[in-house]
Amino acid sequence: MNYGGLTDDFTNYSSSKIVVVPVPYDGTSTWGKGADKGPDAILEASENMELYDIETDSEVYLNGIHTLKALDDCKLPEEVADKLKPLMMSLFKDGKFPVVLGGEHSVSIGAFQAAAECFDNISILQLDAHSDMRDEYNGSAYNHACVMARGRELCSCTQVGIRSSCIEEKHNIDDYRIFYAHEIKYGGNDWIEEVISQLNENVYLTIDLDVLDPAFMPATGTPEPDGLCYRDIINLAKALVERKNLIGFDVVELAPFAESNASNFLAAKLIYQILSLKFL
Repeated sequence: MNYGGLTDDFTNYSSSKIVVVPVPYDGTSTWGKGADKGPDAILEASENMELYDIETDSEVYLNGIHTLKALDDCKLPEEVADKLKPLMMSLFKDGKFPVVLGGEHSVSIGAFQAAAECFDNISILQLDAHSDMRDEYNGSAYNHACVMARGRELCSCTQVGIRSSCIEEKHNIDDYRIFYAHEIKYGGNDWIEEVISQLNENVYLTIDLDVLDPAFMPATGTPEPDGLCYRDIINLAKALVERKNLIGFDVVELAPFAESNASNFLAAKLIYQILSLKFL
């Protein structure tokens, strides 16, 4: 499978501006399992999208979208980071725009490390229900619950949609750089401008799908009520690409349901719409 179900004319690596990196790892999640099935579910759903995007009046696939072979031979999250980091660095150096498909959120760590090494003046923008700022969890500093603690060691991090955290994370959380879901949903319409104003010139975006309310995204391992809606993410992405240099992004934590493809399709469509905005 390749993202979008594209013909060979639009999937050649050398001519493609966009490269999709499937990372089906789910080794540290502690409740709902299945994120390792997420990349294949997204790829399969993407074959059923219309490739014309109405909102941007564009066909972003014409820029070429190459899908790599899945990085699927890792047992520990540290191994994932060690393998994904050089792969991502090679993509950045080749001038590609990478899209990582998780997998659990720990797969983002290697992408963060590569982005911080390849770009100056960089920020990470996290969309998530969970702050993920534990120093370590279950004996690992690379656990999915620690992903943003590793990110903040590399560069500034802004967190959006958060509505779940543990007390042990508070010392790592920057109150100025966190936008709680209740503040976004019930505090007016200025939050997007405030988020963008915090970011540096270059931005890596990490999207844990549980940032969405479970009414929109039930197929994730740790659903949290009172989340964002799809349009919140699109409006933020639109402002992001207009004002900053989005260098790549990941979409993680899809744990697909056998009985419904709706969440899979949402994830595939979200990726395509963000790409459409980026390459407009």
